[in-house]
Amino acid sequence: MTDDTHFDYIIIGNGLAGLQLAIKLASDLFFINKQIALIDPSTKSTNDKTWSFWEENSSRWDNITHKSWKKASVITSKKTIDLKLQPYIYKTIRAIDFYNEAKAKLKEHNNIHFIIDTVKSVTENDLVEVKTENQTFTATHVFDSRIPEDFFTSSKQHISITQHFKGWVIKTKESAFDDSKVTMMDYRLKDGEQTTFTYVLPFSKTEALVEFTYFTEQTVEDNVYDRFLKRYINDYLKITDYSIVETEKGNIPMTNFRFEKYNTNKVTKIGTGCGWVKGATGYSFKHTEKKVAQIIANIKAGKTPSYKLFKRKYKFYDKVFLKVLKDENHKGEWIFQQFYSKNSAQTMFRFLDEESSFFEDVKIMWSLFSWSFIKAFFKTL
Repeated sequence: MTDDTHFDYIIIGNGLAGLQLAIKLASDLFFINKQIALIDPSTKSTNDKTWSFWEENSSRWDNITHKSWKKASVITSKKTIDLKLQPYIYKTIRAIDFYNEAKAKLKEHNNIHFIIDTVKSVTENDLVEVKTENQTFTATHVFDSRIPEDFFTSSKQHISITQHFKGWVIKTKESAFDDSKVTMMDYRLKDGEQTTFTYVLPFSKTEALVEFTYFTEQTVEDNVYDRFLKRYINDYLKITDYSIVETEKGNIPMTNFRFEKYNTNKVTKIGTGCGWVKGATGYSFKHTEKKVAQIIANIKAGKTPSYKLFKRKYKFYDKVFLKVLKDENHKGEWIFQQFYSKNSAQTMFRFLDEESSFFEDVKIMWSLFSWSFIKAFFKTL
């Protein structure tokens, strides 16, 4: 029995990483006697985002998967690339369904404690001291999903592109979508020479998430997204009569910032606060699942939780990719056209999942062979 201010583990942030980690800790008998607190200012009771990912087999998330697809397409100004995904399936999960599932599972365990509060500081002594707006807690180990302040103040020392977007879930009265296929990227509608694309997830023949996305250094005003969303729906989807039933916005750092240097023996950065978002694409759901599993394995083996969380070669690939996008942002359409027209979807998914072979890496790198990548390669070295 612990008091109400000391815990074995404190998890700061009830987002994707924090909740996945808490579920893994709670479901493993190794941690049955550990007291675990989750601290977040939000009760996570709204649908604030959508996570999409691909996988070959069924998973523990199948019961909350909102929709899945076996076909996808990438559309550029020059061609439409139809992707046959088998054996992979592209899946999407609504955040509210994930939050509700996670909270329900965690509330079954007496050693899990939810604290609604805002963390102000984390200090390491014999124990780790976590000060919130209302109280001070201590823990043997802290998992912290907050992005370090240095990320914002040392922007010139690392390469950063922001994936920022706004999406509408729209509903039509008549059939308007092919709900057997997802549009992963449609580059035909552009904001100048920047890398922008539209993402379409058809949940049914009358409902879809339509999202306008930027891979750029600077963000834009809210009405800019609205203008492009309206134009895409009208000009490309040929839909004029629809209602907006839900809205989501996001701002995801795609960066080579060394988040891992903030890990210590007593504090482990997690999630976006440790660069778990894939630097080249912004995908995070499956990467988070893998890194959580590695953390659990490390703890049970008596190792530092952050031991070997990253693979160096993929960090290097991401850095080269980000360097090209930073220096020549208009190249984004060409890059993804090369990715998916010169390589199979299966090869690309293994590469983005950081599970590709050396020969697959070489093939993918060769498909991007250009002066831009040669320059970025040597600058990155």
